[in-house]
Amino acid sequence: MEAERSVLSVPGSRPELFEKAMRSEADIVFLDLEDSVPDAAKDRARQSVREALRELDWRGRPRVVRINPLDSPHWLDDLSAIVAGSEGAVDVLILPKANGPEDVTVVARVLDTMEARLRLDERIRIEAQIETARGLATVEAIAGASDRLRALVFGPGDYAASVAMPMTAIGTFDRWDEAYGGSRLDYPMQRMLVAARMWGLLAIDGPYADFRDAAGLRRAALRARALGYDGKWCIHPAQIAVVNEVFTPTDEEVSWARTVLQAYEEAAREGRGAAAIGATMIDAASLRMAERTLARARAAARPSGERERSGES
Repeated sequence: MEAERSVLSVPGSRPELFEKAMRSEADIVFLDLEDSVPDAAKDRARQSVREALRELDWRGRPRVVRINPLDSPHWLDDLSAIVAGSEGAVDVLILPKANGPEDVTVVARVLDTMEARLRLDERIRIEAQIETARGLATVEAIAGASDRLRALVFGPGDYAASVAMPMTAIGTFDRWDEAYGGSRLDYPMQRMLVAARMWGLLAIDGPYADFRDAAGLRRAALRARALGYDGKWCIHPAQIAVVNEVFTPTDEEVSWARTVLQAYEEAAREGRGAAAIGATMIDAASLRMAERTLARARAAARPSGERERSGES
């Protein structure tokens, strides 16, 4: 399992921020060509990102870029500049506003051609953002659209706009949550999570816009972790520590997981299909949960320099 607890977004038009981002403790850093870059700055941003892919020290992380969506006039230029222009020096592309499986397959087929021309040994992976009503309605098909996919990413801001959900700021909690009486994003987050797991993909939550509100960020991250998500986007380096903490199993969780494994192994040796730890019954499902907890802990503890550049999960 590859750690993707904290995912730091950096505008591709702000090259002065690139090195600071690489020195951060974020598991993943991506350079953005979409929303954070105005149209007039797209070409300049592509050049800065292309240079960063070839020249910056990514500290063992996969080199990740978010391109523009397929309903924009920019995405093909992004691929030409970032993939062909860097001679394949990119590991993962984030595809925003994936509205159906055809969006993923179109990008995958273009990558097939580019990789063949460049004679690349490693295939470029894709992370698809689910952030529209249509994207959520077809999320299961999106998740199975290509074996290039490594993750689904929830986009709370654009999703809220797509379904006419009032929201004060992206991913935050406001009076409308109080009016609803619960978490208004539970349904889209759970549906996306199930689709991701059905196809063996990572599930990543979107950003929390108020980078000064550490308590609100923790609450949002805990909600995602409680559902089963693997990590969360960060829009500011100040958010990384909280997100890493929330998505790292605690010592108590790790100790419990090891106890479950030990008890289950003893039961198996004795020919029993289930065991008990105190008054708590454990079985094969308990074993799978424990194994996942330990896998998360191992991934989180791995130094950045030992992470696989390809980003395989």
